Amino acid sequence: MLALPKRKLRCSFCRKPETQVSRLIGGAAGGYICEDCIGVCNKILDAAPSPFKSWDELSEEQLLSSIKASEASVAALHSLIHTLVEALRKREVSWTAIGKALGVSRQAAWERFS
Repeated sequence: MLALPKRKLRCSFCRKPETQVSRLIGGAAGGYICEDCIGVCNKILDAAPSPFKSWDELSEEQLLSSIKASEASVAALHSLIHTLVEALRKREVSWTAIGKALGVSRQAAWERFS
C-alpha cells in the first residue's frame, strides 16, 4: 500500500511551518495557531480592559444575542471532538481507549461517535 505524503502544517496567522514552531493547535475549520501567536493574543487580551463584569449587568437583548455565538462555539468543539475520534478510529485505536480519554465507558463512546 502506498503511503500518502504527510501534509505540511503551518500557523494560519503567522504562516510559520510546523518545523519552526514548538506547537500547533488545530481548529475545527482546519486552521492552526502556533504557540507564539497564542502568546501575542494573550498579551492583547491582557492589555485590553474587559468591559464585562457580570451577567447581571447585561440586558436581556445582550444575553439573547450571545446565545447564537455560544451555540456556534459549542458546535465547533463537538465537530473537533468528532474529527479527533474519527482520526483515532482510522488508526484502529480501541473504543475502550477513546472512552477512557473522554472519561466515559467504551459503550458510551461507541454510542456517541459511531
